[in-house]
Amino acid sequence: MKKVSVIIPIHNSSKHINKCIKSVLNQTYNNLEIIIVDDLSRDNSLELVKGIKDNRIIIIELKEKVGVANARNTGIKKASGDYICFLDSDDYWIDEKIEKQISFMEKNDYVFIYSGYQYLNGSRKHIVHVPTSINYSEALKNTTIFTSTVMFNMTHLCKEDIYMPDVESEDTATWWKILKKGIIAYGIDESLSIYRVGEKSLSSNKFKALKRTWNLYKRENLNFIRRIFYFFYYCINATKRRVL
Repeated sequence: MKKVSVIIPIHNSSKHINKCIKSVLNQTYNNLEIIIVDDLSRDNSLELVKGIKDNRIIIIELKEKVGVANARNTGIKKASGDYICFLDSDDYWIDEKIEKQISFMEKNDYVFIYSGYQYLNGSRKHIVHVPTSINYSEALKNTTIFTSTVMFNMTHLCKEDIYMPDVESEDTATWWKILKKGIIAYGIDESLSIYRVGEKSLSSNKFKALKRTWNLYKRENLNFIRRIFYFFYYCINATKRRVL
């Protein structure tokens, strides 16, 4: 069995970290290393993590706060798996998530995959369906690739390819960077991850999300007309994700 590296950045994550980590430990695919990067938590997150006894867990304690992108990058540097995936500390996976993704990736020799997921906002649930594939141009229109569903085949990528820039919406910027190389991302249209919307103030604030995406277009050096074109489709697709 090939090894899968799971990278979990934490910062004051005590409310949900146990369920997050247990969702990885309960995976039906067992050859894992779980790299938990503590970004200078001030609550008891680190204490809770250290209380979970499993030899697959690797804990990295940062000495200064670096932000989620650099915390993930620290985990990427440490990772030794054939595959790398990410899980945010307030999200969790269904038990078969990794097994299903490994099977999908190995059967087709894919480099970059993602899946559907479920919004969880209090007691409200909403399943997000995803397209079967996305290239760079399509990704500029549709930011449906959710971080906690992504998996990379590191036999086809180097770590520099997946390092995240220290910008807002660092995950989307990373997906665009990879897809811009001509790689296509492939999706499993099945809900394999649960995304806690209400906990994420940045993600749940729609006006901030619009501004972040517009700034990403500028970062891509798109001219004003192309920014308007892609932004129009981004708004439509973002709305569809929440109502369909």
